[in-house]
Amino acid sequence: MKSAISWILVLFLTVSVLNNCLNNSVKRDIREKTAFMDKLRTLYSSGNSSKWPKPVLDPESLSTFSEIGHLPEISFPPENPYSAEKELLGKTLFFDPRLSKSEQIACASCHDPELGWCDNRTSSFGHNRQLGVRNAMSIINATYAKDLFWDGRVRSLEEQSQKPIEDQKEMSGHMDLATGKIAGIKGYHILFEKAFGDKTVTKDRISKAIATFERTVRSSASKFDKFIDGKADLYTDDELMGLHLFRTKAQCMNCHNSGYFSNNTFENVGTSLLGEKGEDLGRYLITKNMGDAGKFRVPGLREVSRTGPYFHNGSMATLQEVIEFYSKGNPEYSQKRQTIHEGILLKSEKSGMVRMLELSGKEIEQIEAFLKTLSSKVERVTIPELPK
Repeated sequence: MKSAISWILVLFLTVSVLNNCLNNSVKRDIREKTAFMDKLRTLYSSGNSSKWPKPVLDPESLSTFSEIGHLPEISFPPENPYSAEKELLGKTLFFDPRLSKSEQIACASCHDPELGWCDNRTSSFGHNRQLGVRNAMSIINATYAKDLFWDGRVRSLEEQSQKPIEDQKEMSGHMDLATGKIAGIKGYHILFEKAFGDKTVTKDRISKAIATFERTVRSSASKFDKFIDGKADLYTDDELMGLHLFRTKAQCMNCHNSGYFSNNTFENVGTSLLGEKGEDLGRYLITKNMGDAGKFRVPGLREVSRTGPYFHNGSMATLQEVIEFYSKGNPEYSQKRQTIHEGILLKSEKSGMVRMLELSGKEIEQIEAFLKTLSSKVERVTIPELPK
């Protein structure tokens, strides 16, 4: 009997000691995690990015890297300086469907301010309900893009503004015809006179006015901007950890850096589907450089939670899908990865920066939480009254 009681006592003491050790270990882990998060919060909200933890970067990304942060001020080209009158004219033209052949499709049809300045479709409807071949990119913050469209076919917003008007699947018009129609609308005469000094309507002036307006379509201060400026309590722990993962383990900073959250380059992430239905040669169609087959422009990530679906073909509907795609390194073994185009054999050479990351489900949630902080408050845009 005494022996049994002794064993029970020993067992009780052993369990008590183990439980105490376990509790101490858990408490220590909690203290260490809390201290780590407090340190990250202090560093990232310091207002000084030089104090931030060092980003994890691949050597090939160093030449195009700049730290994430605030958007710079808008810069207008010397040959097309800003004026409020020119902005108003450009805005009016942007919402005017009379620039299209059918007079039913405006620039705003695919770039709706209430939908993140895109249309949230996989691909857009154009003239005679034709479907476009690529996802319509948002024009918000387009002023910071060095090359426009997914394939970078133009280098200025002035040039970009003409392309959808003349594209047979989009507005199916012609700049000369569109110019003639606008010139025939008396209500436009005063707008052109205020913007350019006289009533003359030219396609060059139409392009400059639309480009001026598009440059003003810019994100306002986001939760991210306010946090890094010192509002330390603005971020949840998940948003904070998502920011840290974005800059380190997830290696998003290789391509999505600067205040624009893009390095303004072209990358092959293995979505070109060469040799399959939906094949898209991307940048190659512009440069004819074989190494550009399957490359597309790296989009900026501001407002990304409002501008889905994602990728050039709108193939992914949610941010979670996109993050999981990169976490798995997009294995291309299921794709043929090559095609013959105009007698030339082209191969998809996926970037070495796209590789297995093995992010946990929790880490994916945290990165998504951070990305949502890059969206700013939705501002109601007043649609201008169209001249008659």
